[in-house]
Amino acid sequence: MTLVHNWQLGRRMEYPYFESRPKHQFAAIFNTNRCIACQTCTMACKSTWTFNKGQEYMWWNNVETKPYGGYPQSWDVKTLKLIDSPDNTWYTDGKDAKTASYGTGAPYGTYEGDTIFETAKRKNLNQWAVGYIPEDKEWRAPNFGEDTARSSNQPGEYSSLPEHSRWFFYIQRICNHCTYPGCLAACPRKAIYKRKEDGIVLIDQKRCRGYRKCVEQCPYKKPMYRGLTRVTEKCIACYPRIEGRDPLTEGRPMETRCMSACVGQIRLQGFLDDNPKNPVTWLIRHHKVALPLYPQFGTEPNVYYIPPRWAPRAYLRQMFGPGADEAIEKFMVPSRELLAVMSLFRMTQTIVFEYKIEQGPKVFETEIHGKKFTMYNDTVIGYGDDGKEVVRTTVEEPVHIRPDKHYNSI
Repeated sequence: MTLVHNWQLGRRMEYPYFESRPKHQFAAIFNTNRCIACQTCTMACKSTWTFNKGQEYMWWNNVETKPYGGYPQSWDVKTLKLIDSPDNTWYTDGKDAKTASYGTGAPYGTYEGDTIFETAKRKNLNQWAVGYIPEDKEWRAPNFGEDTARSSNQPGEYSSLPEHSRWFFYIQRICNHCTYPGCLAACPRKAIYKRKEDGIVLIDQKRCRGYRKCVEQCPYKKPMYRGLTRVTEKCIACYPRIEGRDPLTEGRPMETRCMSACVGQIRLQGFLDDNPKNPVTWLIRHHKVALPLYPQFGTEPNVYYIPPRWAPRAYLRQMFGPGADEAIEKFMVPSRELLAVMSLFRMTQTIVFEYKIEQGPKVFETEIHGKKFTMYNDTVIGYGDDGKEVVRTTVEEPVHIRPDKHYNSI
């Protein structure tokens, strides 16, 4: 074991390999407040990568319902139980808000509990991380528990409008391409590696022998064993598109299939770096409105979520860490810059590396939850990796009225 810094935990932790971060880390942000679970992203991934024989129950991208859904079933509840300890506490007093670069700051406070790696060592399990291998039946229903709500109401009672105590939300899941992947640590064949250029985690299919250690020790259960070939497969982050091989973007890095297919416009894909005007970096490390999924696992996942504003805060703090309250408050009464940056979600398939905002006129003013909110019709401009403009849009969605002579034309 070596000591590495996990900025999401606000401390150093033990991991089997030395710390090594790419200059640009593959990352994505999902706004759970806007997802309608249409599963268009799921089918876009399925029709691209996992439509072959032996992959019938393999879903690299899925959208599940919380609190009851899961693929495999109850994957997060089972993993949380494995690291359960009275000492698993976040200390947020005096947290260090520095987020200028990797390796500094504790933006969410400090997690004093054990990660999946430290729990394995404490229990003398003779493996790198705690985990479990799901049974076959747990993989058979990617929409298990879909639209199932939780409530404190008694049977026979019904919700009342406009506010009610029944709740659920959708959570979108792909491989997190973690900074400290549990799957990579677990592999006895060293068949799993993290690319230096973009941090994408891949499995060398020729080296894999199907031991399923990666399936067991990935807390998110995203490596999946394929019985037909007897090797494990996982999300590859659509790396041919990331590398700019698709002619549509003229060689520029392109969003993954699941991101570009999102009709709800809840997804933004890009790279974490040190540029404060990178939209992904700004939302995650500077404005802290997008949070990691179960940071206490210790893998430093690189897929982030804007938490749902209607779900119980205690549940959200367990799922996204102690930053959930601050993130929701910022989302519910958004700043001028946040409104502009969020206008970039799903505006282009080309990955935006930097943004600039041109100020526009004030169009709306009101009060939300006791706070003044003013909306400006600013223009946000996105630039590609070559510094050229790839998208331009306004905060207020433009309205186009079809001329009378075209009413009945196609």
